Amino acid sequence: MSDFSANQEGRRIAEAVKTACLKAAVEAYEHAQMSGLCHEGAWDCAVDAIRALDIETVLARLPGPVARDEGLPPG
Repeated sequence: MSDFSANQEGRRIAEAVKTACLKAAVEAYEHAQMSGLCHEGAWDCAVDAIRALDIETVLARLPGPVARDEGLPPG
């Protein structure tokens, strides 16, 4: 894979992960607020939602193949 292609692929993956993190955080925060949690409690829920995000699921939802660096540990 060329450097340009690798950069494009990396950006595509990064954008998908960023979008998924924002979506998870906003949804968790709003749900927590509607459930009566204070700002700090809702923020904790948002952060927990990001931590719980399954990156493999995010990658699986990307259109097209995802190049994987075999030098990275699984996880």
